Amino acid sequence: MKRFASILTALAGAALLAACSSPVKLDDKGDVPVESRTPMPAGGAGSAGGAAAGQGGQSQVATVSIGPAASAGGARIVYFDFDSFIVKDEFRPLVETQAKRLTANKSQRASIEGHTDERGGREYNLALGQKRAEAVQRAMTLLGVGEAQLEAVSFGKERPGVQGSDEAAWAKNRRAELKDK
Repeated sequence: MKRFASILTALAGAALLAACSSPVKLDDKGDVPVESRTPMPAGGAGSAGGAAAGQGGQSQVATVSIGPAASAGGARIVYFDFDSFIVKDEFRPLVETQAKRLTANKSQRASIEGHTDERGGREYNLALGQKRAEAVQRAMTLLGVGEAQLEAVSFGKERPGVQGSDEAAWAKNRRAELKDK
């Protein structure tokens, strides 16, 4: 009877662990791609009907212009497309400038905070925010910044940059912020 009880306990423990597992990988340390493509015009979104997203390298999400005001005043923010952690070409100058600043001062530390918009579950958004922060971190280490100088953290959808439930607000919340420590 004791053996039967221990087997049941083991099975219950295995079932509990399986229920807590997640298909989301937070520790994928593979190469982080850097995207180079032209954005779709706002009128072109959805015009492909049932075409799968990503066919031909084009997103089915309309492009929202963040504008130069978003990076004015010393803000160090990299914005991302919907459901993406690819650092776009337009943010390379910002990443390069910050990498030069950190390589010039090896004692300086920075954190990279990954954020998402409000859509999707909490766990998924935490994982996506982490991948965004790590993508910027990887780009900076490839430019010579020491790994010990950077820390990638995710806040997912918990700290929106702007309030709202429209594409303009979501676009401003899909970001990675570089902050000095």
